[in-house]
Amino acid sequence: MRLFNLRTISSFIYRWFNVPLSSPEINRLNFRNVQIDAIGVGLASTGAPFLPVLLTRLGANTLQISMLTFMPALTGALLAIPLGHFLETRKNIIPWFSFARLGVLLSYGFTGLLVLFLPEASAILGILGLWAVATVPQTILSICFSVVMNQIAGSRGRFELMSHRWSILGFTNAATALMAGQFLDRVAFPLNYQIFFITLSIGGVISFYFSSKIVIPDNPPQLKKVRTSIKEQALSYMRLIYREKPFVSFIWKRFIFLSGAALAAPLLPIYYVREINASDYWIALIQIAANTTVILGYFFWTNQSRRKGSRVVLLATTLGSSLYPILVGVSQQVWPVVIFAGLNGIFTAGLNLVFFDELMRRVPADHDATFVAAAQTLQYLSMIAAPLLAPILSKWLGFGPALMLAGGISIVGFIFFVLERSRPISEEAVSV
Repeated sequence: MRLFNLRTISSFIYRWFNVPLSSPEINRLNFRNVQIDAIGVGLASTGAPFLPVLLTRLGANTLQISMLTFMPALTGALLAIPLGHFLETRKNIIPWFSFARLGVLLSYGFTGLLVLFLPEASAILGILGLWAVATVPQTILSICFSVVMNQIAGSRGRFELMSHRWSILGFTNAATALMAGQFLDRVAFPLNYQIFFITLSIGGVISFYFSSKIVIPDNPPQLKKVRTSIKEQALSYMRLIYREKPFVSFIWKRFIFLSGAALAAPLLPIYYVREINASDYWIALIQIAANTTVILGYFFWTNQSRRKGSRVVLLATTLGSSLYPILVGVSQQVWPVVIFAGLNGIFTAGLNLVFFDELMRRVPADHDATFVAAAQTLQYLSMIAAPLLAPILSKWLGFGPALMLAGGISIVGFIFFVLERSRPISEEAVSV
């Protein structure tokens, strides 16, 4: 029986790290490097939900915690389009992808060092300054990620590649969060957070090693263009984007939906700590619930996309994810939030898959980095306004009603997706 279990587990792991039979066009080594890279990312990114919790325990106010969302949004809004143009002219963007990932993930380790060497008030400013610098590689990474994953997956392998990757990432995240919750609760503050964040740097090294081994074709040589003014370049860029009607239609609806999510992001950790008095262990359980069910969600939604199409997945997941901040906002105890987080993990899985797939279906193959940068810029604009509104709304309405308002904004985005007429998109016009 034990031998059977070991064989079953090893067979499952082998299949999960190898190309599915339904996607033979995906390179085997690329697929495996993407999945092992996810282990490193999952390990290091366990610190992401604990970062605002750390700032809260150090005494940061709502505005300072909102800066964690506002700073990358501002940098992205200013730099995404220029960086998109820049990356499109690079011979190969894999080095930019892997080094940007390393820079972001090592920031968690540096966070631990700042808490170790600085007093609490100075540590807050130091952490915010560190993550302000990290916004530049974050912006590069956000553009490179979609381009690299799309080139690896091809036009028909996006759900398969990303469901495997994000399931592995979610499992790693959940396992690490389980150990982290126990550790953070048993070791005195701030030593617990110092050790925790410094240890996460291991994930950055793993991610860098395997992501740098991904191989994609070089970009075609760039023809020398006649120099034009900044105004003419901007107008040319706008015309290029505006011609792609399906792309424009999708990103503005996604913008509305993500505005609600961005508003909820800085409110949730504060609500956990100050409104329902969640300990580090309970916060870890919330993350474990979300990251465990997300694995089941990837299986479920990949199957649903094959049976019913991506539009059904899009509508179901945007509605389901919109309800999470509303349900949290009406909760007065921590245990229901764990249940809601688990349910939300299922919807988040489908949302990740379908947003990536729907976006890349609408991106022209010869301008992938530029169009991804445009989509990211619009997303960053929502992330600029929302964190600035969060402190105002939390004082005016309270944290619970502010979370319900955030969910309501996302529901408006869902309604626009419902009203959209389904139009077929030719795969010949999109990146493969």
